[in-house]
Amino acid sequence: MDQGARALLTIDGDARREAVLRHIWNECVGAGRANEALRADWQEHFREAVQQLGMRSVRFHGLFHDDMFVYRAAQGSGFGSDRSLAQPIYTFSYVDKVFDAILALGARPFVELGFMPRELATETETVFWWGAHASPPKDMGRWAELVSETVKHWIERYGIDEVRTWRFEVWNEPNLVPHFWTGTKTQYFELYEHTVRAIKSIDRQLMVGGPSTSVFVPDERYAGETEDRAAQAGTAQAVDVDALDWRPVWIDDFIDWCATRDLPIDFITTHLYPTDFAYASSGEARAISRYADATFDDLTRLRALIAASAFPSAELHVTEWSTTPSSRDSVHDTVYAATYIARAYLQCAALADSISYWTFTDVFEEGGAGIGPFHGGFGVVNEQGIHKPTFHAFAALSRLGDRILLATGHGVITRASETGAVSALFFNYPDEMNGLSVGPHDSFPETRALSAKGPARRVRHIVEGVAPGAVFITETVDLEHGNVAEEWFRMGSPVNLTPTQTLHLRAVAADLDRCLLTASGDGVLEIDVELAPWAVMSIVQA
Repeated sequence: MDQGARALLTIDGDARREAVLRHIWNECVGAGRANEALRADWQEHFREAVQQLGMRSVRFHGLFHDDMFVYRAAQGSGFGSDRSLAQPIYTFSYVDKVFDAILALGARPFVELGFMPRELATETETVFWWGAHASPPKDMGRWAELVSETVKHWIERYGIDEVRTWRFEVWNEPNLVPHFWTGTKTQYFELYEHTVRAIKSIDRQLMVGGPSTSVFVPDERYAGETEDRAAQAGTAQAVDVDALDWRPVWIDDFIDWCATRDLPIDFITTHLYPTDFAYASSGEARAISRYADATFDDLTRLRALIAASAFPSAELHVTEWSTTPSSRDSVHDTVYAATYIARAYLQCAALADSISYWTFTDVFEEGGAGIGPFHGGFGVVNEQGIHKPTFHAFAALSRLGDRILLATGHGVITRASETGAVSALFFNYPDEMNGLSVGPHDSFPETRALSAKGPARRVRHIVEGVAPGAVFITETVDLEHGNVAEEWFRMGSPVNLTPTQTLHLRAVAADLDRCLLTASGDGVLEIDVELAPWAVMSIVQA
């Protein structure tokens, strides 16, 4: 579409100045661990995530875990004696299968370098059902060699031009001692130093970042070398936690450490779950759910911090994000989460280079497999591949153009710069939430109290300048359409689905409210819809 045609398009009587809309929601998506990616169902779910949701890269834990068999210090017999090797051998057959499958779909890995192989770990089985070894290495030189040999293997297999497009993130949530790291803050910084030097010695254009810390906190618990639970008492006792001064973890210190030692930072990573656990003086933990705008405010602060730092051009990647950090939180299965996600991504689109949703599939075993088909898993599809409402929220986001024509507190109208096609997304995050988040919920029946929130929202816009007679498809997920976990609940919440039940639930998940809107003969599209509470509506040109 030429410039003249663009100038003709108006919304509600006004010519709109276009702004860039970055699709930060599909730059990267999370998954549990590398070994799960060897499963056929994981790969099928990821295929959908790429082809239907537009996901461009994927990040997961456990690249160097024992079940990927990369670092080999022994022959490995399985029966009888296990002969030690004179020197470690690096084998990549399992990793190759995973990375080949990702690349074959046109996606890329967002490489999290971790956790420690058993033979290199100073402490073992620190976290997860599958026993991740999240500790400093016995020998930092061996760690650097492991990283170097792995990166060199990828360059040989996929080519330097391809690998230069990847991001290499050093570790995962090292502030969470003793689960994801058993060392100190300084020991993590030393790990980063050896890792970034090893990678940059191979090729200076390879992109490395960190510190991959978890959440924001409003106290000094992470100011020292390890977590200080005594510093959390004020947070645990606060009447209004949203009035507290929430700050990033370790990032200031990480930037200072790297600047002092002339270490590169190509990107900053952190996790922004809008939650916290703070320990009172009694030792009891308080679960905290922050307000609905917490992610926006945290990103605004973090972006300003980076701009004022020694690395102002560093990218910002949120490598994990969801409504809560629990894989047993029933809100993940609901329409409420879908609306929360759509709202937050649109609100934060200009503030990050990516916000990686955690995760795309319920094939996820940090706490072992889930109990039942809707157990509150992170995924936008469940273990059977049934689409949750969150899948439809991501699908609606993926249909948007790359230029914003109109942005309101309840949605956007966009245009695709290549084709000129107009598309929109509107949602109804109920006013009665009064700015609160959807919060954690231990069971599906507990989430249903949110269904009483309201009211409905009328959305009206006049778009002039579209193609005369153009047809637009609307697709809405709400409490009455695509609400598959509710149907499962009505069925009696069966733990083990029969094939017939699975087919039924798959059909319910796909049964969205669809209708057509047609532009007038002179190119006027009238949008006049009433969105029920929690609805997410997509409008796209047919």
